[in-house]
Amino acid sequence: MNVAPAARRTPPVRVARAAVYAAEVTLSDGERFASLGGVVVRNRRLVLLWLRRQALRLARGHGLPPVAESVTPPTRDVLPVRFHGADAPEELRRWATDGAHQDHAIRALEAGFPALFTVLDPAVGLSLTLAGWRGHPADR
Repeated sequence: MNVAPAARRTPPVRVARAAVYAAEVTLSDGERFASLGGVVVRNRRLVLLWLRRQALRLARGHGLPPVAESVTPPTRDVLPVRFHGADAPEELRRWATDGAHQDHAIRALEAGFPALFTVLDPAVGLSLTLAGWRGHPADR
């Protein structure tokens, strides 16, 4: 009797996908929201770097044309915002330059949680949120 040998089963090849991180800056009036821009990058440090850059740009710009920079980053910047008070730009600047805030944000990303920071412009009832998370923009 001729019996064919049992077919060997090879385990499926698992391809590890590189981690992807996304970041976005949104503006909301409580009922509606709009995205001012976002980015997809390869690691959490680049997400935090992009968010810090946007926070400083928004705080520095305060509705004015952007200042020319010597280095052009590989990602796009968010649209400018005109704040009606000085509180929101100061909070953005504080978040971007304070080590404790940055440590908290990177630890959140390392643990798999989103890094979120929201400032309010109470004069007009707007909130601006900086968000970074692991995954693609559709994963939020």
